[in-house]
Amino acid sequence: MKNLLSALFIFGLLLTACSKKESPGFGAEQDLKSHYDTTAVDSFSNGAVTVDIARKIRMSSPEYLDSVKQVKKALEEEQKLKAELEKENKKKEEEEKKTADAENKKKAVETPPSPVTKTE
Repeated sequence: MKNLLSALFIFGLLLTACSKKESPGFGAEQDLKSHYDTTAVDSFSNGAVTVDIARKIRMSSPEYLDSVKQVKKALEEEQKLKAELEKENKKKEEEEKKTADAENKKKAVETPPSPVTKTE
């Protein structure tokens, strides 16, 4: 009996020790991305430039400056068009008000006032 209990105990130990360990899966893996401030592959090479300096270089390039000018022109044109549309809308509203007032006056002139009867 003692041998049977000890054999079962050892057999249980072997099963738990030799069983496959479950990996946490793909969801548990963390993507380790390192963010470097250089644009070159090797940050110690001769051509390594920090991101800030590369941005300044790109901003000072003629293509970038030309594109900025084009954007400014486009914005100014949009503002001018909006201003013209607003002026036209105001003029139309004023004309509509004038025509409505004129129609009201015509109706008032055409229809005589109703006689007032006194009741005592």
